[in-house]
Amino acid sequence: MQAFDTAAELQRWLRSHYPRENERHEWKEWRSLKSNVPGRAGDDLVSYVSAFANMDGGCVVIGVEDGSLAPTGIQDFAGYTAENVPHRVLGRTPGLPSMGLRVEELHARDTGAIVWLVHVPRHAPRELVLAHDKAWQRDGDSLVELREDRRRAILAEPLAGEDWSAAIVPSATLADLDEAAIAKAREKFQEKHQREAWATQIPDWSVEKLLDKIGLSINGQITRACLLLLGTPESATALLSPHPAEMTWKLAAERVAEHFHPPFLLTTTQVAACIRNPNIKLFPVHELLAVTLPRYDTQTVLLEGLHNCLAHQDYAQAGRIVVEEMAGQVRMINLGGFFDGHPDDYASGARTPERYRNERLAKAMAEVGMIDKVGFGIHDMVQAQRRRFLPLPDYEGSTPLRTVFNVYGQEIDANYTQWMMERTDLSIEHVLWLDRVQKKHKLDAAQVAELRQAGLIEGRSPKLHISAGLAVALGQEVAYLDNKGLGAKHYKALVLDLLALGPQPRAKINAMLLPKLPASIASDHSRKVYIKNLLQDMVREGLIENAGGATKAALWRRKP
Repeated sequence: MQAFDTAAELQRWLRSHYPRENERHEWKEWRSLKSNVPGRAGDDLVSYVSAFANMDGGCVVIGVEDGSLAPTGIQDFAGYTAENVPHRVLGRTPGLPSMGLRVEELHARDTGAIVWLVHVPRHAPRELVLAHDKAWQRDGDSLVELREDRRRAILAEPLAGEDWSAAIVPSATLADLDEAAIAKAREKFQEKHQREAWATQIPDWSVEKLLDKIGLSINGQITRACLLLLGTPESATALLSPHPAEMTWKLAAERVAEHFHPPFLLTTTQVAACIRNPNIKLFPVHELLAVTLPRYDTQTVLLEGLHNCLAHQDYAQAGRIVVEEMAGQVRMINLGGFFDGHPDDYASGARTPERYRNERLAKAMAEVGMIDKVGFGIHDMVQAQRRRFLPLPDYEGSTPLRTVFNVYGQEIDANYTQWMMERTDLSIEHVLWLDRVQKKHKLDAAQVAELRQAGLIEGRSPKLHISAGLAVALGQEVAYLDNKGLGAKHYKALVLDLLALGPQPRAKINAMLLPKLPASIASDHSRKVYIKNLLQDMVREGLIENAGGATKAALWRRKP
């Protein structure tokens, strides 16, 4: 048991380790475990264990206040202990790995509050984890039955030790490799290892020795990874069939497309060169001159994104990598869901990947400088876009069966661009979340709460907008007021002024108020519901009354 002197100290520790509810963390204020370990399907501990295990594992924090993580403590253990709960849960969650499920007990000395951390392991490859005879997954703040795309993704996962890219291609020979690609691989490998005592010998190595050292061959036998990076187009296509080795660039607006094949060590640069990259101008608030920069950062963002697609493609699905170019945006798509965690886990650069879908291919690409293999790739791409004052890259549109990487080359909201130029002090987490706000993407409740507490946003989810303080700093006061609106008391005053002229039908009240409601109330239906609720409040407050009959014939007047 880990003990803390005070509940406040324990709360701070919890908030630093489990700051928000998401696909990895859940907070539960269960004072009694009697009907919550096995209990109601979709709401008990075994259901959450199933849901977290069917993703990438996670932690259920029990005995804390929802929202604040204040330790309220478990008061009725109902015979459960930190030692016996894992065995009880395993008996009700078929498919759950027997190793990894554990309970960590935390204690606040001043209040006596006991909090449990139930650590849930990831499912075994191609194994669903059930609870109440169903497989579960997390969907926002709720648990739902496992969706078909996630089910298919789990059942198609590689088994331990299985690496598509490491397979030997028996009929492949050195004649199937591109000489220019081999020369480039030799150059980049020597560059990477230039400080090694043996680096000067690399130019004299035989091709067979070079490929073995890079990891593209095994005892002289050529692997699939080797054909992807160094193979000639004809040989790679024939020898890797029925798995297409192909990248397709597409500009749908002009109905043009081009296909690229191995050696990908050379041709990914050609793919990036197809993407149109003119200079654009941004205008800092306190500068006289514009900032001029290319629309896309070719080296840090475009090529890194393309190489990630190549390294993480699920080649067993027999599909191609697709690069779609649109106005001010590039979308890169590879088959196979995001591997090992969540993209946001890597934004700070603190997380190191523990595994790769194509381990041999990824290792070889790292050896020739195509990718970073210690987790800095996404971090570098995010920081590159932040320095360029452009929207951050994201993975919106991804599913368990494919990964979608979006790169933005133009402003979405000019005010946010100005904000990024002015506010260089905010944490990377706040930058990521506010970037999602400008894109109208969903945030979880804890993220919204933290941004609100920091005074950065206002409004109600999902119609969030920047706060008054930030609006003033950016010169966005008018847009802020358009989003926020005037407030209920102002609309009530307008209604009373109208009714001072005599009783009025609802249509007249609608005609007066609808154009004045805030922009954050977008749909016509929502705006009419707002007015209906406003009138009901005024009735309850004794300000107005209905002088007509049925609802459609309502005639509103000021109450004497």
